[in-house]
Amino acid sequence: MTLAAAGHGFLSPTGVEIVFLLVGLATLGAAVLTVTTRQLVHAALWLVMALGGLAVEYLLLTAEFIAWVQVLIYVGSVVVLLLFGLMLTKAPIGRSPDADSGNRWVALAVAVASAGTLVWVVVDAFRSTWIDLDQGVQGSTAVSGESLFRHWVLPFEALSVLLLAALIGAIVLSRKNGENSGNGENGGTGGNAGNAKIGESRRETQHGKETTR
Repeated sequence: MTLAAAGHGFLSPTGVEIVFLLVGLATLGAAVLTVTTRQLVHAALWLVMALGGLAVEYLLLTAEFIAWVQVLIYVGSVVVLLLFGLMLTKAPIGRSPDADSGNRWVALAVAVASAGTLVWVVVDAFRSTWIDLDQGVQGSTAVSGESLFRHWVLPFEALSVLLLAALIGAIVLSRKNGENSGNGENGGTGGNAGNAKIGESRRETQHGKETTR
C-alpha cells in the first residue's frame, strides 16, 4: 500500500473504484435480504450472493488468491454446510413464521451500532492509505499465507471448530427428531395390536357363553 497520490481523492474516483462501490452496494443488499427473508433456503441463496460479492471485491483489490479462497471455502463449503444443516434438521422449505423474531428492533439496533463502529475504525485506520493497482498483485499466496499462519492462526482454528460443532449439532438434532417419530409410530402400532387382541378375547368369551347355553 502507498500513500494517496497528489490530486487523487474521493471526488475524482476511478473506474475500478466506481465498480467497487456498486458491487459493495449489491453485496450489502444481498446481506440484508439474508437476514430479513422468512424462507430459510432463500436466505442461504442470498448468502451465496453476498459471499460472491465479497470475492469480486477482493478481485478488484488485486487479491486474487483471497478471492478464490472466498469462493472455494465460503461459497463452496460453508453454504453447502448450511444447506446440509437445513436438510438434516428437516427445516421448512417455504415461508416459516418461526424464522421471524420479536426482537428484530433490538437486533437492528445492535447491527447498526456494530456496523457503524466497524466502519469508523476501518476509515480512521486507512484514511490516507491507497492500494497501488499498477504495482502488481498484493494478495499473493506467499504474502497471504505468511500473514494467516503467523498472525491469524487462532481465529482460523476457532472458525474450523465452530463449523464442526454446527455440523455435529445438526446431526444430533436430526437423530432426536427421527427417534421421536419412530417412537410415535411404534406406539401407534403397539396400541392397534393391543386393541385387536382385546377384541379377539372378547369375541372368544362371547362365543364360549353361547356354546354353554
